[in-house]
Amino acid sequence: MLGVLTAFWVYVALSNVMYAENMQASLSVQNIEHVFAAWDARIVQHLVLYPFFILAMHASLSTGWQPLRRALPLQLLCALAFAVLASPALVLGEYLTGLGHAGHGMHDEWASEWGSWQAFSNHEVPIWIASITSFLLTYGFGLALIMGFNFYRRLRDSQLRSAALERALTQAHLAALRMQLSPHTLFNLLHTIRGQIIWDPPAAQAMVVQLGDLLRRLLTAGEREFSRLSDELQFATLYLELQQKRFADRLTVRVPVREDLPRAWVPSLILQPLVENAVVHGLAGHEGPVTIRVEAYVSDERLTLRVLNTMAHGRAAGAAGVGLTNVRERLDVQFGAAASFTADPAEENLWLAEIHMPLLRDGADSAARAAADERP
Repeated sequence: MLGVLTAFWVYVALSNVMYAENMQASLSVQNIEHVFAAWDARIVQHLVLYPFFILAMHASLSTGWQPLRRALPLQLLCALAFAVLASPALVLGEYLTGLGHAGHGMHDEWASEWGSWQAFSNHEVPIWIASITSFLLTYGFGLALIMGFNFYRRLRDSQLRSAALERALTQAHLAALRMQLSPHTLFNLLHTIRGQIIWDPPAAQAMVVQLGDLLRRLLTAGEREFSRLSDELQFATLYLELQQKRFADRLTVRVPVREDLPRAWVPSLILQPLVENAVVHGLAGHEGPVTIRVEAYVSDERLTLRVLNTMAHGRAAGAAGVGLTNVRERLDVQFGAAASFTADPAEENLWLAEIHMPLLRDGADSAARAAADERP
């Protein structure tokens, strides 16, 4: 603020000096001299007024405008206190510059006049009033400038705080959504293992070991906002393998090999709810075989993830569960309109869950850019 006020005051000083010099030059052509003070006297005037200008502005900002009936008289008092000093400051400038120009004899003459305030009283009252009016306008422009700058600064700070709070809220929201997956996944897998304990204890023991590995991966993935697509697919494959051990005679799983996957980053645990839903949705309502297929491909810098599962003939689509709602909310938080998610029947006995999202080559940074590009 001090820099803004100083730059404004330098502009005011230069403008006043140039105006006075031009007007005096025009009058000199008509042999009218000494109507306007010399340029050096005006420079001194503005140097003298500068600290009072800063103090008045500081007092004005400290006073504020609320409540108006109390603040307005104080604001006017600050403006008037500054403006009435303009004419005495010019007299002082003429006195100081007169010392330099006229020598010691002039010093005694000016000292006598200044001491008795005759120098100031020699200025006519209309000229003094004109000076007050002029510097009141100058003060008003300066006050408007600093108020506008102060408003801009508060708005900028508010926007920065709002952005920080929005980021914190987004992170908290995403963390809550990721934590929501952990008990949901664990609940399904524990039911799967329970079915094996009585009929095939060795298989149940092996599944417990796999479940421990799955939970370690789940905790690690839950701490990250993004992970590699290959890691996400490996996590989903581990879950599907656990389900295959329970439904070995019914469940067939087809996933792309790691080498064929695009090199991309995806939101952590984004595939897990889709494959869970495929298992539950595919096996429900019939006793026949079920095929689950996971696909991933890139087109025009867009990544498409698809999970397909066969289902019972004539089975109606149910309401979206926790997992699918979770996926939709996470995509909306992280990408906005840059991503889309659908889960609908693709054919008469085939269900398709499909994600379209920007191709992320470097994790969260590219995600932030993709989301920003979609904002108006």
